[in-house]
Amino acid sequence: MNRLEDIIADAQARLDAAVADRHAAMHSPVVGTPDGEMRIMVLRAAAPGLNALRFHTDARSPKVATIARYGRASVLAHDPAARVQLRLAGLARIEQHGALADAAWDAAAVFSRRCYLATHGPGAALAEPGSALPADLLGRRPTHEETEAARDVFAVLVVEPDTLDWLRLDAQGGVRARFERGEQGWVGNWVAP
Repeated sequence: MNRLEDIIADAQARLDAAVADRHAAMHSPVVGTPDGEMRIMVLRAAAPGLNALRFHTDARSPKVATIARYGRASVLAHDPAARVQLRLAGLARIEQHGALADAAWDAAAVFSRRCYLATHGPGAALAEPGSALPADLLGRRPTHEETEAARDVFAVLVVEPDTLDWLRLDAQGGVRARFERGEQGWVGNWVAP
């Protein structure tokens, strides 16, 4: 790739593929918050122009309070076969109520909704190892109606990237480009890998 606009198109294509195919390399990127915590999350949507990335989360998760406090997050995605790494960072917000969260909940598969039926939120102490799902839900798919009780703890994490770092490593030393979002869109330059 010899043009900066090709790099943006490549990043968009890789993230679009990650949303569409759960086997795609970048389907589950690492999401970081300003407190230094990182976690792997499933990428649910990548808006055109890389304007927003969407993830689903449990509203009881500690990251929800961290994002509410700092309003930023970073995303690290890697394709080992292509040797391409994407680092994005930007404004972040949690939407637990409203049209976006409702649409995401309505579109979520029943088995995905099952995760939000846990009796304890992520990171809560448990007396013994386990998933925190109610015993009657272990090993079975809940009904659509059963999952409705979990809607109150379902939330959407939206990251609106304002920086993008694209890196491809290869035997010739690699190629790297760094971008910032300006008033006219992404503005980038080539940097040393």
